[in-house]
Amino acid sequence: MFESLSKRLQATVDRLGRSGHLTERDVNEVMREVRIALLEADVSLPIVKSFVRRVRERAQGAEILRSLKPGQMVLKIVHEELIATLGEPGRLDFRGSVKPHAIMLVGLQGTGKTTTATKLAVQLRRDGRSPMLVACDTVRPAAVDQLVTLAKQVDLPYFEEGVGVKPANIAAHSLKAAAEQGADVVILDTAGRLQINDDLMGELQEIKGLTSPAEILLVADAMTGQEAVNIARGFDEKVGITGLILTKVDGDARGGAAISMRAVTGVPVKFLSTGEKIDGFEVFHPDRLASRILGMGDILTLIERAQEEFDETEAQDLQEKMLRDEFTLQEFLENLRRVRKMGPLGQLLNMVPGMGRLQEQVDQEEMEHSLRKVEAIILSMTPEERSRPKLLNASRRKRIARGSGLQVSDVNQVVRQHRDMRKLMRQMRRGRLKMPGALPQAMGQG
Repeated sequence: MFESLSKRLQATVDRLGRSGHLTERDVNEVMREVRIALLEADVSLPIVKSFVRRVRERAQGAEILRSLKPGQMVLKIVHEELIATLGEPGRLDFRGSVKPHAIMLVGLQGTGKTTTATKLAVQLRRDGRSPMLVACDTVRPAAVDQLVTLAKQVDLPYFEEGVGVKPANIAAHSLKAAAEQGADVVILDTAGRLQINDDLMGELQEIKGLTSPAEILLVADAMTGQEAVNIARGFDEKVGITGLILTKVDGDARGGAAISMRAVTGVPVKFLSTGEKIDGFEVFHPDRLASRILGMGDILTLIERAQEEFDETEAQDLQEKMLRDEFTLQEFLENLRRVRKMGPLGQLLNMVPGMGRLQEQVDQEEMEHSLRKVEAIILSMTPEERSRPKLLNASRRKRIARGSGLQVSDVNQVVRQHRDMRKLMRQMRRGRLKMPGALPQAMGQG
């Protein structure tokens, strides 16, 4: 998401970076490019006009700091205005609500509400809450079964009464069941339709009336484009939404809907959902998303993901092993798997300042394929071979190649990569490896 917007804005800033000062012509040029980039990204016209006007006024009236190049100054202004447009970070608000708190998930059919309900429940459990999933979708075939299956997969309590009971009654009954089981939040997975209609809104209004939800969150497909803005407006007018959850943000969406929906409805984006995996869910941070759009990275989210996958004690133990030159192929495999669990490699590169453009030079599918090959090769080794790579003579390498369905040259490459890493660790231990002088500059610290 936001890929074309990012490319256009970054190219514009690069051109300005070659200028010694900022002229009115430069401002006009960058505003034209910003306008085109936002429109191509599916941001609605009124929001584009407002955004461009604010950036232009600041760029023309700004005193260019001596320490900043014109391109950096414009980037700073665009970044700040992008954050302002995306709005304040929205968090779940249970004030004024009694336990068990109800969260209604609403949206059209096909936006991923049921999967999102499970992801949200896992997030709440991680935050110390005791959530319960409730199957209020009695319209879509197998919706109840899907929710029950997902709840069992992640060991979450759930409530369902099949499809023969009115959704509003199911929701009301779930509050009593949650109180009896000690759950403090119920997540109501409501039905959707192919389009907004009176039946859908009547059902949602009835559920709202019986449960007095603390939050009504619209689950919106980020790939819907401009139509998502009309959908958001429709739900807000009929039911009154308190926040947005954007799904499929890792797809090929242009991304403008996220900017437009926030500005049109006035309600905050609270979460972003990626893919079908339960762990593909994150709290929305406007400043971090703005930084990603402009190629400035998102180190904080990267650190948070790493902390979820890497235990602090294990990380310290790994560091000590690497410095003692005891980093085995088994540990190499385990850490490779942890990194892959953090998300697609292209997405991780985007979070590192200055590395976003590197992914354009790298074939993402090729990279993933290479990592799968490494995993297959190491898994084809015996435990002893993984801990003592020196045992890997020619006959053993042939056997490993056959077992992994690859070539001996592939096995040789993995062994060589592991050897090079250990060599690098030895150099670090002896103090021979120094930080390249260009790195602080590339990280914006030079």
